[in-house]
Amino acid sequence: MKHLFIINPAAGSCDQTVPLSAEIRAVCGPAGIPYEIAVSRAPGDCERIAREAAETGEEVRIYACGGDGTLNEVVRGVAGHKNAAVTCLPRGSGNDFIRIFSEPEAFRDLARLLDAQEAEFDLIRCNDTFALNVCSVGLDARIGTDIAKYKRVPVLRLLGAYNVSTVVNLLRGISRPFRVEINGEVIDARQTLICACNGRFYGGGYNPVPEADPADGLLDVLLVKKVNLFQVAGVIGEYKKGRYARYPQLICHVRTDRFCVDCGEDSAVNLDGELLTARRAEFSVAEEKLRFFYPRGLTWAAKTPEAVSAT
Repeated sequence: MKHLFIINPAAGSCDQTVPLSAEIRAVCGPAGIPYEIAVSRAPGDCERIAREAAETGEEVRIYACGGDGTLNEVVRGVAGHKNAAVTCLPRGSGNDFIRIFSEPEAFRDLARLLDAQEAEFDLIRCNDTFALNVCSVGLDARIGTDIAKYKRVPVLRLLGAYNVSTVVNLLRGISRPFRVEINGEVIDARQTLICACNGRFYGGGYNPVPEADPADGLLDVLLVKKVNLFQVAGVIGEYKKGRYARYPQLICHVRTDRFCVDCGEDSAVNLDGELLTARRAEFSVAEEKLRFFYPRGLTWAAKTPEAVSAT
């Protein structure tokens, strides 16, 4: 079996290509493991490299060396190729998807990651692309989209790009009109945000549906209704902690294998932290599955709804 390490030098706070390459050589070389190191040079490179490796038809394990964006690119590259398995060698700022596992830090230990077991996970199809973890439309997608814009303004760096983006988007209006078609029902109303969970963590600390299972063939969808400026902090705070059941009048939880959102205008759609701009976003559990490998002995069982409500 071939082992392909795709390093994203743009991931994290600094380029880790040199130390990471040295670590890979030090671990794989003495063990006689056939490996290759590829370094992305531009956005989309990780997807291209992964796709080209998968299209050879050879059995390959691909290590996405970066964060959630790097993992998302690699997943898109191998989608539909049963000969390719994927994992994350975390070097990014988020690394949210692997937080579903009992010991996320184990992914940083290359020796443990080489002694791996596999699971078959669902993928989310959104329009003509894929995501693995969490997708969203609305307030949080707009905030995440604008962060890069404020990072370039020196005077705003002291305030923090995320904080600036949050304040600006709250002032622009918390909710937007969306037409949601889900489980035979049409919901045409203003919404704060709409979230589709395959995994359980995103945004560096949000855990909206702690019982979400990436292998159950369903998406856990939360529709957060229109809230005002005085409600938003409390509602989003509980949403972040997975306590959506405490706001049944404002947060609707639906389990489904497909739904669509008509935004009425070009809008930001978050796909595992990556931006898609779309007027209409169609989400479904993809026919394609993902082989995901992880350090042997780890578990990824979700909390039960009863356990969540007790916290």
